[in-house]
Amino acid sequence: MSNSADHESRKTAEARTTIWFDGACPICTREIAIMRKLDRRNRVRFVDVAEDGADCPIDRAELLARFHAEEDGELLSGAAAFAAMWRAIPILRPLGLAARNRGMLAILERLYNRFLKIRPRLHAMIGAFNKRKSGGSDRPQTRRET
Repeated sequence: MSNSADHESRKTAEARTTIWFDGACPICTREIAIMRKLDRRNRVRFVDVAEDGADCPIDRAELLARFHAEEDGELLSGAAAFAAMWRAIPILRPLGLAARNRGMLAILERLYNRFLKIRPRLHAMIGAFNKRKSGGSDRPQTRRET
């Protein structure tokens, strides 16, 4: 490998962003699936914290409670973590750069905190919908007489 190619390889590896997400959360898994498709350059390393043996830099419960990312060696959470992920994905990079503005990041953080309050209800609703869609149901089935 030439020095130039070696330098580019190291540069890409160093610039990689790590995302920790809750793989047991249907909302999270859908969002991460979209991010993986958009991450055509493989700049983001996604770690499912719900899996046994997942590489966790802090307490697993903390990682499951809030979205976390590591960018340039710095551990971020909440809106700042989303912004780091966006910066690593070229098509979303402008959003991530805009979030470097303190005012913009504060607005995104408030929105994220509101989302966290309704996340359990959304999680339950999506889980029930998926269960019904796959043929299962939380409610007892009744037969109609014809």
